[in-house]
Amino acid sequence: MLRRDFLRRSTRTVGAALLACSSIARAALLEPDPLPQKFQAQDEVTLGHTGIRTSRLAMGTGTIGFGGSSNQTRLGTSPLTRLLLDGYNNNGLRFFDSADSYGSHPYVAEALKQIPRDKVTVLTKTDTRDAAGVRADLDRYRKELGVDYIDIVLIHCVTEADWTTRYRGVMDVLSEAKQKGIIRAHGVSCHSLSALKAAAASPWVEVDLVRLNPIGSHMDADPATVISVIKQMRAQGKGIVGMKILGQGDLRDKPAEAIRYALGTGVLDAFTIGAESQREQNNLIQRVAAA
Repeated sequence: MLRRDFLRRSTRTVGAALLACSSIARAALLEPDPLPQKFQAQDEVTLGHTGIRTSRLAMGTGTIGFGGSSNQTRLGTSPLTRLLLDGYNNNGLRFFDSADSYGSHPYVAEALKQIPRDKVTVLTKTDTRDAAGVRADLDRYRKELGVDYIDIVLIHCVTEADWTTRYRGVMDVLSEAKQKGIIRAHGVSCHSLSALKAAAASPWVEVDLVRLNPIGSHMDADPATVISVIKQMRAQGKGIVGMKILGQGDLRDKPAEAIRYALGTGVLDAFTIGAESQREQNNLIQRVAAA
């Protein structure tokens, strides 16, 4: 009897917690607070204290990206390059979000041949975890991208709580690269709450790529917890770029609500979403304006 009572009470408690979480998510999606201003995807924003000015919306190239390919690169060279060029020419998007693991550097390079280099922000990421390897990465990346410098380089997909000491050598290489003008800013993309908190505490981090959406999908913790850490980062002048805005597809049928949420948090300088067609990209532009 005691065991049944315990299980019954436990079930009610868990059910109530799930209902509360569901209610919070539903309220965020269906009953959002009015936004304080009008937003445009092409708004010029500054990423923290880096001095880097770019568009509010970045064109992502890494949907389901790993092992050197992504949904965007699988479109082929011409379609992806055209998507980047149309985003720049037609929609004023000046922020290209790439990574070595997406295999998107050559596609970005083709687009950059037709765009003034100083008008576009190029972000890329390294998965290498040793100093010599990252130094070699920077040389290779610049060749693949066809550029003399890269605006932002991040240590990609960090999960360790002690990453700021474990990967000190990588950080030193990126700091040296900034001093030499090879990159303009360095930072990290976090994939655990402990890594995110370590990034918030590190003065080395200038740009942080953070996962944020109203339902907590593919995030480091619940939205309220993540936002509290991001606020610490912002107070230190770090540039904050949001990712997983659509919950890696879980909110693909609610893009307007997800985008409105991202804008309404007030903690993101910019955010990246990977469109897979011109129609999708135009829809994103419209959703930002409609919010």
